[in-house]
Amino acid sequence: MEQTDGEILLEMNHVKKSFDGTGVLQDISLTVKKGEVVSIIGPSGSGKSTLLRCATLLEKMDGGELTYLGQTAASEKTDKNGRIQCEYASKAELHKIRKCFGLVFQNFNLFPHYTVMKNIIDAPIHVDKVSRTEAVARAEKLLAQLGLSDKADAYPYQLSGGQQQRVSIARALALQPKILFFDEPTSALDPELTAEVLKVIRQLASEHMTMIIVTHEMQFAREVSDRIIFMEQGVIVEEGSPEALFTTENARVREFIGKLQ
Repeated sequence: MEQTDGEILLEMNHVKKSFDGTGVLQDISLTVKKGEVVSIIGPSGSGKSTLLRCATLLEKMDGGELTYLGQTAASEKTDKNGRIQCEYASKAELHKIRKCFGLVFQNFNLFPHYTVMKNIIDAPIHVDKVSRTEAVARAEKLLAQLGLSDKADAYPYQLSGGQQQRVSIARALALQPKILFFDEPTSALDPELTAEVLKVIRQLASEHMTMIIVTHEMQFAREVSDRIIFMEQGVIVEEGSPEALFTTENARVREFIGKLQ
């Protein structure tokens, strides 16, 4: 794994999030540098997906700070009653910040009534105002890279789960994000299809794409990550290099990793 050049792409400081009074994220701080691959592991209900949803502005944080490339997306303010809340940047600023990242969901989230090509070119044309010619050229290049050149005119229902997930990765990459988030990208797939999606992510890692991956594929996390974060009950219990995590003295982390290997 390459060492990063030190530019900080994402910073989350003291992030908190509750649902119906239950603290799902207690006090989470993390920094991701350019070119880093960070895997987030931990049991179900530990807050991993909520962390990703807060980082990608799909969920509003209750407290803490979120920054992309030095630009503040959300910061903590105390209202006149002394309550802490998060204040988000303006709509225009958030629109700019959203261009920094792409997100790949576990259930693909493709538009069923769009062809593969239209799924990929839609956002570059309508969101980023890229010309149709440029959007198609990007899509063709990505489809070739992901082994899907012959599927441009297919509809999602005509594809296997692994192919659909590769299309959703192509769709995220078509917006040329600086950082890519994956939320359990293989949890809806059988082992054979899982392998083809992990191969794509490995390829992106070798090209130094900055990625944050929520995964339960331990061996994969060990191979591909610069850093692994273990979460439980809304806090980061341990983080470090794959080597450090896989040889940790922490009994809880050892038990968890042992069960999934």
